[in-house]
Amino acid sequence: PPPPPPPPPIFFYKLTRAYAILSGLVGSEMCIRDRLVQSGKRWLFRTCPDLGDKLKLENYIRPKLQLPNNEDKLLLHSCCAPCSGEIIEGLAASKIKTTVYFYNPNIQPVDEYEIRKDENRRFCEDVGFDCIDGDYEKDKWFERIKGLEDEPERGERCTKCFDMRFERSALYAYENDFSIYATTLGISRWKDMDQINQSGHRSASRYKNISFWDFNWRKYGGSSRMIEISKREHFYQQEYCGCVYSLSCLLYTSDAADE
Repeated sequence: PPPPPPPPPIFFYKLTRAYAILSGLVGSEMCIRDRLVQSGKRWLFRTCPDLGDKLKLENYIRPKLQLPNNEDKLLLHSCCAPCSGEIIEGLAASKIKTTVYFYNPNIQPVDEYEIRKDENRRFCEDVGFDCIDGDYEKDKWFERIKGLEDEPERGERCTKCFDMRFERSALYAYENDFSIYATTLGISRWKDMDQINQSGHRSASRYKNISFWDFNWRKYGGSSRMIEISKREHFYQQEYCGCVYSLSCLLYTSDAADE
């Protein structure tokens, strides 16, 4: 027989946050729609893998990072503070001069956008990195993804969203004497890294002497340390990726709610 359909989309349900907090999930790791797997006729939550002691934040000896082509500074597109924490601390430990660029017109509503932007700025100030506030061009974002409203997560709508954010990041790099830029989006295990990297390189190719650094921030426990840092810093714990379509895709089942 065909598999049962996914549970219906709902908006914030109290147990969604309760489950996420009890499981130690923060930020993009709290996108509940990405944590459901099918088991028979029920939909169950994935669990986070345990992190070896040597890779935990308190024990981890950070390797020295080196920018490609011996570049001496980096423009880092940041999607949110929870995804940025591990990356920013790694760059700071390697003494890489970094400017953080917050350009995310996909985030709605505006109050949510302001909260995420302020959390990002707060952490940058603590570390000593400059944080640039890009324009909040939500109307242009809706124009960009028009006709793709019903696309699934990781589909063409997400590609267009990444393209818009990275094209602006590459333009800022070009206009402000950066030769290389990167993004924090790829650290989440629930994003398509190939989709992100392809968009990053495609956007960089629009400008002469601009390249995209597709470093794998997940490796050596990066995704798990991201969670540790988010909890340590008491970052605001967002419950969806950002756009109204990811908000409407928060999934939950009546069986899970009863538990």
